[in-house]
Amino acid sequence: MYHNKGILLSTAYFAPVHYFTKLVQFKKGYLERFENFTKQTYRNRCEILGANGPVSLIVPVVKGRGRKIKIKDLRISYDTEWQRNHWRTIFSAYNSSPFFEFYQDDIRPFFEQKRKYLFDLNGEIHETICDLLEMENNVVLTDDFEKVPENTANFREAFSPKKQKAFPDPDFQPQKYTQVFSEKLDFVPNLSILDLLFNEGPNSFNILEKSCPKARE
Repeated sequence: MYHNKGILLSTAYFAPVHYFTKLVQFKKGYLERFENFTKQTYRNRCEILGANGPVSLIVPVVKGRGRKIKIKDLRISYDTEWQRNHWRTIFSAYNSSPFFEFYQDDIRPFFEQKRKYLFDLNGEIHETICDLLEMENNVVLTDDFEKVPENTANFREAFSPKKQKAFPDPDFQPQKYTQVFSEKLDFVPNLSILDLLFNEGPNSFNILEKSCPKARE
């Protein structure tokens, strides 16, 4: 059976594969909404695979006067056309993938409709991805920053696009799958869940399960 204890996670923009394996591995997830925003994390960025290697997509945010802004209050900036740029980059990377046509109508609206807050955008993305993966969205929001729910693993800072800052996790063993540019590039593990979804489609959940072999006790 799956671990009965819960896991505490930060919000993420099209989170990496590792992030979703934790939701497979743990029975219940808690999503932190009272932490202060941290720059250069998956909270407002994701990594996909382009023709020349990994590409970072960053959601610009409105910087307040103070240094500390709670993640639930962080507003998205629309001073640049980042939505159009993100979608064009995603389309260029994955339009030839096996399942892009199947999923694009579910993903494209996130780049056409404007949300005010990053936390709300990420929440809607997370819900949609769970639906597409056909997995239960077992995440609830935290009530307080300092209080980590009892019997819960704290993974708020575990995932980072900067590999040296990511927590080592022996329970994560990324499984290889065929990526769009596999004839040209070596397999790149732990990209955005979009990479797995567009390449593997309905088999994505199986890949997640195999990537955390110790998930079942």
